[in-house]
Amino acid sequence: MDERHTELFGALAEPSRMRIVSLLREGPLSVGEIADRLELRQPQASKHLKVLQQAGVVEVQAAANRRHYRLRPEPFREMEDWLAGYRELWSERFDRLDEYLRNMPD
Repeated sequence: MDERHTELFGALAEPSRMRIVSLLREGPLSVGEIADRLELRQPQASKHLKVLQQAGVVEVQAAANRRHYRLRPEPFREMEDWLAGYRELWSERFDRLDEYLRNMPD
């Protein structure tokens, strides 16, 4: 795993940040909206959003005096590509196990 994936998975490993990502799947939200929905204090929500932004998971759009956060699709595509190699590996192993079990004497 390279440094980029380590940072991405590290950012997503914290439960509150995963909850924020889940919320943002519905669409962009302000810090206040995120804090209210997750019952966090606004400074806590801001801190988590900063980590997610540094990892490239979210981006900020300024609208007047409010900042709206939205998910970026690229990190999730990268994660999908990385996981695809493992999915293929396990699929091959399960296929071999299946064949072995079918050829076992009763």
